[in-house]
Amino acid sequence: MKKKMKLKKKNIIILIIIIILLVIFCISLTNIINWKKDNDDNLKIQEDLNQYIKEEPKEDEEYKIDFKTLKEQNSDVVAYLEVSNTNIKYVVVKGKDNDYYLKHNFNKEYNNAGWIFADYRNKFNFTDYNIIIYGHNTRDGSMFGTLKNVLNEDWFSNKDNHEIVLVTENRINKYQVFSVYEDKASDYPITTEFKNDNEYLKFLKTIKKKSKYDFNVDVSEEKSILTLSTCATNNQNRVTLHAINIK
Repeated sequence: MKKKMKLKKKNIIILIIIIILLVIFCISLTNIINWKKDNDDNLKIQEDLNQYIKEEPKEDEEYKIDFKTLKEQNSDVVAYLEVSNTNIKYVVVKGKDNDYYLKHNFNKEYNNAGWIFADYRNKFNFTDYNIIIYGHNTRDGSMFGTLKNVLNEDWFSNKDNHEIVLVTENRINKYQVFSVYEDKASDYPITTEFKNDNEYLKFLKTIKKKSKYDFNVDVSEEKSILTLSTCATNNQNRVTLHAINIK
């Protein structure tokens, strides 16, 4: 009788374990399916948007971007961003906070991959000291999934990679990279307001010292900067790039 009771108890435990494993499997499978769908949806959106973005093969690398049509599709559009030797070639939006586009795509549909978005504090009239753009570090390399490439030696060694283009309605802005690093998440690198030029220059020197590589680029309080930020692989640190305006 005792043996039967022990056997029954053992079978119940085994059944419970099997049920738990099945639940975990189903949840994981659902997450994978949703993840793939979210990324496929964003890929389709990006392909559709590419028809409004044309790069002219000229010496001055002019860009022709139909901001009027883009804004008709999403009034939050503020810029177009391109980073060499990465998959980062995206229309940039700006929401009313820094949360919305973490879980919504360009079409404002709920999407775990989100979209590439600017800090809501930025005005984009280029009076900002620091323009900040965010994106998810996705596993498939979309969004800011390839921003971590800037920490690689081969990316740094190619000087053609050090120039970033940010196109707005009224101008084509070029930035020279001067700092790349992975560090613990902090609000300091995404500071947008400074009391005076001296405080801003101190900020520039601080983030320049944090760089993994020496880009041999001078920083000046007279020039604004562009900051790109994404989560690192461990989800605790952040990968950050800073570039100073050169045109």
